[in-house]
Amino acid sequence: MKQLGVGALGLSVLPSVAMSSMSEHKNALFFDISLAQWSLHKTIFAKRLDNLDFPKTAAETFGIHAVEYVNQFFKDKAKDNGYLTDLLRRATDHGVKNVLIMVDGEGPLGSTDDNERIKAVENHYKWVEAAKFLGCHAIRVNAAGKGTPEEVKDAAIDGLGRLSEFGAKHGINVIVENHGGISSHGDWLAAVLKGVNKPNCGSLPDFGNFYEYDRYQGVTELMPFAKGVSAKANVFDANGDEANIDYRRMLRIVKDAGYRGYIGIEYEGKELSEEDGIKATKRLLERIGAELS
Repeated sequence: MKQLGVGALGLSVLPSVAMSSMSEHKNALFFDISLAQWSLHKTIFAKRLDNLDFPKTAAETFGIHAVEYVNQFFKDKAKDNGYLTDLLRRATDHGVKNVLIMVDGEGPLGSTDDNERIKAVENHYKWVEAAKFLGCHAIRVNAAGKGTPEEVKDAAIDGLGRLSEFGAKHGINVIVENHGGISSHGDWLAAVLKGVNKPNCGSLPDFGNFYEYDRYQGVTELMPFAKGVSAKANVFDANGDEANIDYRRMLRIVKDAGYRGYIGIEYEGKELSEEDGIKATKRLLERIGAELS
């Protein structure tokens, strides 16, 4: 997003600065806030929210005017122009910016089997085209495959490179999340992105998906390639801080890298409802973001 600029959002104010205007509060942040659709996956799977109504919910329930879709919630609609037109219209009607589509289930881009890898690349083409139609800047993909880290690295460089070439023709970025397996090792994923070496292929550092790897080191290693950031949250303490992730440290890393794009809320906790968890994450981002801006 550093290369593409950022859109305008309506951000709610913090209780401590309730007398400040919305525009003043927004201008105090060095980033914009978006909402990752996965934050509402339980609600959507339970059919209490339809994918078409996600932009409206983001705007009216959370005061967030930028969204990140998940392809599995409309997996059979990638080539349905009527459906995509309706989704775009609804987003536009509510002043919501479509930021990206998170793509899963389309095959391993790091497969060491040439035929499987090329098929996976081609499976992603429709989501590049859908992202372009919706006005997104990117699709989020995974760098996965079976083999040694070095074997998968070489395969992922090839697969991501091929997909990025197709994305470039449509003005779409291909961004990779640390999303389990070897991709959750920041040094490995950074090496893959260096190997791809294309301006529209970057990273989507997720604060929470590092598992056996130091999360702060991982985010630091991935930020030079960042075209998006995912603010994972699960548990909050009595002060409203994420109990297991130092958001102040994380946002300092993000800011020091020169990033000024969207940070997407991705609440996955169980203690709070999805709605309350999203609101808690938003308050945390606003509070720490204002401190650091």
